[in-house]
Amino acid sequence: MLRPGESAERRAERYLRAQGLRLLDRNYRSPHGEIDLIMQDGATLVFVEVRLRSNPRFGSGADSIDHRKRQRLLRTAEHYLQRQRRIPACRFDVVSLDGTGKIHWIPDAFGAE
Repeated sequence: MLRPGESAERRAERYLRAQGLRLLDRNYRSPHGEIDLIMQDGATLVFVEVRLRSNPRFGSGADSIDHRKRQRLLRTAEHYLQRQRRIPACRFDVVSLDGTGKIHWIPDAFGAE
């Protein structure tokens, strides 16, 4: 049986595949953190953070990604890119699943500020 976070990641992956993205890696770990999904959208490499929020009173999943979390995602993405021969265009997306099971996809949710 999958834990809720794993189930949310699988649902997000299926949703993004249906939108035309291709999975490259899942749960990529580095000394800095983890990226839930790494996908390809045309020529663009997409780092995806999946958030599950069962109660909307605490805000959306995207709202829960603070500056510190973004920095960990950026450093983990840099770690991944160091292993690539060529560095493509990249973006960071957020897929948030709410308590009703609705999926909210936010392409290019934040940049490398």
